[in-house]
Amino acid sequence: MNKITLIFLFGFFSISLFSQETAVKGSVKDAVSFQPILNVTVELEGTELAVLTDVQGEFLFNVNVPFGEQILKISKTGYTTKRFPIIVNEGRTVDISDMTLERDLSQSQDLFTITLSDDELDNDAVGADNITGLLSSSLDVFQRTAAFEFSQSFFRLRGLDSENGSVLINGIPMNKLFNGRPQWSNWGGLNDVMRNQELTTGLAPSDYNFGGILGTTNINVRASQARQGGRLTYSSSNRSYTNRLMATYASGLLKNNWAYTVSIGRRWGNEGYQDATIYDANSFFLSVEKKLNDNHSLSFTGIYAPNRRGKSSPNTQEVFDLKGIKYNEYWGWQDGEKRNSRIKEVEEPIFMLNHYWDLSSKTRLNTNVAYQFGKLGNSRLDNNGTDLVNGVPEGGGANPSPTYYQKLPSYFERNFPDDLQFAYLALQEFQDNGQIDWNTLYEANISNAQTGGNARYALYEDRVDDTQFTFNSILNSELNDNIILNAGLSLQTLKSENFAEVLDLLGADTYLDIDQFADDVDEAQNDLQNRNRLVGVGDKFKYNYNLFANVVSGFAQAQFRYNKLDFFLSGSVANTQYQREGLYQNGAFPDNSLGKGDKLTFTGFGAKGGLTYKISGKHLVNVNSGYITRAPSLRNTFSNSRENHNVVPDITEEKIVSADASYIFRSPIIKAKITGYYTKIRDANEISFFFADGIGGDNVAFIQEILQGIDKQHIGGELGVEAQVTPTIKLKGVASVGQFTYANNPNLFLTTEADDESVAAGFVDGFKDFGTSNLKDYKIAAGPHRAYSVGFEYRDPDFWWFGATANFFTNTYIDISPLTRSSNFTTDFDGNVFNDYDEDLARELLQQERFDDYMVVNLIGGKSWKIGSKYISVFASVNNLLDEVFKTGGFEQGRNANFRQLRDDQALDTPVFGSKYWYGRGATYFLNVNYRF
Repeated sequence: MNKITLIFLFGFFSISLFSQETAVKGSVKDAVSFQPILNVTVELEGTELAVLTDVQGEFLFNVNVPFGEQILKISKTGYTTKRFPIIVNEGRTVDISDMTLERDLSQSQDLFTITLSDDELDNDAVGADNITGLLSSSLDVFQRTAAFEFSQSFFRLRGLDSENGSVLINGIPMNKLFNGRPQWSNWGGLNDVMRNQELTTGLAPSDYNFGGILGTTNINVRASQARQGGRLTYSSSNRSYTNRLMATYASGLLKNNWAYTVSIGRRWGNEGYQDATIYDANSFFLSVEKKLNDNHSLSFTGIYAPNRRGKSSPNTQEVFDLKGIKYNEYWGWQDGEKRNSRIKEVEEPIFMLNHYWDLSSKTRLNTNVAYQFGKLGNSRLDNNGTDLVNGVPEGGGANPSPTYYQKLPSYFERNFPDDLQFAYLALQEFQDNGQIDWNTLYEANISNAQTGGNARYALYEDRVDDTQFTFNSILNSELNDNIILNAGLSLQTLKSENFAEVLDLLGADTYLDIDQFADDVDEAQNDLQNRNRLVGVGDKFKYNYNLFANVVSGFAQAQFRYNKLDFFLSGSVANTQYQREGLYQNGAFPDNSLGKGDKLTFTGFGAKGGLTYKISGKHLVNVNSGYITRAPSLRNTFSNSRENHNVVPDITEEKIVSADASYIFRSPIIKAKITGYYTKIRDANEISFFFADGIGGDNVAFIQEILQGIDKQHIGGELGVEAQVTPTIKLKGVASVGQFTYANNPNLFLTTEADDESVAAGFVDGFKDFGTSNLKDYKIAAGPHRAYSVGFEYRDPDFWWFGATANFFTNTYIDISPLTRSSNFTTDFDGNVFNDYDEDLARELLQQERFDDYMVVNLIGGKSWKIGSKYISVFASVNNLLDEVFKTGGFEQGRNANFRQLRDDQALDTPVFGSKYWYGRGATYFLNVNYRF
């Protein structure tokens, strides 16, 4: 390259000589949207100098910068690398602003393909809600691997639930106030417009909020910042849905200063990998933005993604052995079609208005208003009493579940060991049929209705109708070249209507709204103000109450950037108020269910800080730590919100201490990061609902189990390494090694119906204190505690690629039953220790199950073509190529609540109340065809 060309390029990039310091600085932006790009690697070739761009897309070299002609190289995964010649003079600053990077077509495989189905993402029964950011592409190889390789095994980063991370859209928080988790299905099927994501991990600072200990993901859907053009996509899969269509068009900023983005999508399938898991989802998105002037812009966004999907059941080992990995107990044949009784339906539109104000070239104020409303329903079958005899419900239908314990061979083996023909007949029936018998349910209802009775069975829906309003304002100001200030205020209000609604009476006209487990006329009433009420399709019944929540919060943060050291300090405060309003007067709790209960108030504080020490351009050290107190979620505050106002005893804010330290190595060939972390959560609460045997005796009861004051410890390390060994071949390796344990013995309380049996068992007003549950040092059921991955990618210059990974998972544990680790396990009905109690046998019975280790092999590949200005790409993946069968999670059934019950059950070859498991999918595929114009 000659001198004239160098001088021309020197002038083109507007080199500014304004100080006596020898330095090189500048900024990098996206060539299409012209928005800053975070984490672009900027190198001075031939030296060890390398930095990453910040959130403003800016970088700076001012230490040991060599003089003379230099080559500046800028690169980022997913973009085409560029090299710029510059001239560095002593005592001068080279200012290269607004360099641009174009997307790399060869890397345009669908990085945002969702490898988890929506039901896995937010199925609270599975507990498989993966962390925020899991669907995001990141420069960090560890984050990418966790998202696209580990997700099918219900892997959780650092063993933590998604409530520990924040998800925002245009700066507006999307985590649900009920359980703290984001509900991904509210914007499912809108992958094209959700691609622009800004991700921070762990305690790293975010420009938008204080964040959680797993970081923050902000999804930017501003129309002016969307990539201009259109995109058509078709996908085929055998995972959750079988077909997907998406169409998106973004105008970019037009001459009249308007911009818009439109996207529609549909996902459907009669059956996913599990039997009868119907999928029916539509998605609509509109974003319109008007640039009012150079300083103000106004944006409106509407998101509507209604979806219905059939659930799949966890199964005992007995059921799995008899019916296989795809078996699902929730469905049965009706009129030649599979009908699933457990349908989850979500319909919650989101509308948001955003105002962007550039107060100056260095200061911006973003003010947002959002309104979300709609419904969330989960259907199920009910077999309540049909008539009252002397005030007591009688005539209810038999349990319709095909896996009800009295229908399985193990029940007959236990109760009729000398006459195994009963077990054999049950085996044959279950193998030949083993599904819900819809015809029998209809016949029972019709027959009873013909004699003047009511329905024996009903299909109903547990409904949650939320109305939420959010307001927040976020300030970002660059005070000088070294200091950035972030601050924000937020207000959230929620009214959550909770009730059960009759969906189908299966051939009958009426259903008796009473509690079949009650033993007198008053206690049987779900609503004393409407005694013995008969309900029809569309009526509310069982329970009806509102939950109210108000959260006011704020945060302030300062980020400091210097030659060798970057650091930040951040603080937050939040005031949270909850209240329950009962619309029914429950017969079991007549004085504590109707009207408004006490208002609960929690105050949370947060403080965190961190630093990055730049040893050189290749070697960095990062350390972060934080202390957070936060309100418990609504879900874990009210102990039995369907029936009364009661709250968890001695409830208080949760306390979290967290710290991590990382060493980062970057070179043109190798990028590596190793991290160690420690998190301690104190004073947490958990509430569970189930049937239990042996609660102070031999009676069976439906109980609410309350664990209060739980301490948890999460400790471990993460490693990610990738090496560009040739221009076309990249090797990668990832390891996550953790240990997630209960750190104390929390308090255990049970509540149940206030009847004669519960009083005899020591319950007072339906409440009993069981002391502590001996959980300390038991493992937390958080997916694999250890996960490893090795793989490679090949990218051909002719725009095709393929790759393979082998993923290894170990140390996955069952979710243990706290009740069986309490005093109830060792004591008889009168409170004395069982006279046949065997401590050695008890220790063996209470040992936590660890699942078998397993390996999953995944393949990906694709090809792209450029035809004029248009692009076509094909992407395909195969997960679990070797069809490995593995358990991803499970839980101990709480029905064996004492030593004798558990001993006798476990002594059988096939326990009647064995643990229930979820299994990973076998070999599955995903195919994606994309046309971009």
